[in-house]
Amino acid sequence: MKFEDLIRLYEEKKKRYGRKAYRYISELLKEAKELHRKSWKRHPTPDKDHEQSWRAFKGKNFEKLIMYIIKDEVEQLGLKVVDGNKLERSSSGKLSKELSIIKRNLLIDYGEFGAYLPDVDIIIYDPKVLKVVAVISSKITLRERIAQTDYWKLKLMQDKVTEYIKVFFITPDEDGTLKVRKPAKKGRAIVEVDTDGSYVMSEDPIEERVIK
Repeated sequence: MKFEDLIRLYEEKKKRYGRKAYRYISELLKEAKELHRKSWKRHPTPDKDHEQSWRAFKGKNFEKLIMYIIKDEVEQLGLKVVDGNKLERSSSGKLSKELSIIKRNLLIDYGEFGAYLPDVDIIIYDPKVLKVVAVISSKITLRERIAQTDYWKLKLMQDKVTEYIKVFFITPDEDGTLKVRKPAKKGRAIVEVDTDGSYVMSEDPIEERVIK
């Protein structure tokens, strides 16, 4: 099974659900898991069971799927998106001038210990002024990343250069951490207080906070 198969499944959801297709990512992943199982049975992974193979595939490709889903919408706003891993793994000399500037504008200064990029999956920036607008962490469940996302939000706020950058979390919330607002689970509390918002890609009802 390949990433293109996830794209095909998502395009099928778009035909059925239109602009709300993003809410059915959990449903999509269930369908993808069955296709992945059939593929795995034909070519089983040595010394691993299917669950291990599926988790690796899902984790690797979920972030790419989010990029695919939001890219057109972001670009319609006059902004651009870039994979955080691309900036992390590429030296400034191998990046375009535009992305090299974006990378520098996102670095977090640790003084004598150097400067490092936050661990984020997607970066949204304004190509006109070459400023980072927002960063996104995307994971299947909150327990995989939410505390880390909280840490990077706090670090970005500590510098005048990066304090304006919004930090968002995107998840299908497969463990149901975000469903109930009160009494809130720890992950929901972190999302409410220490991020600029979370987008839940689920068809299940979510108790949203009403902003007055």
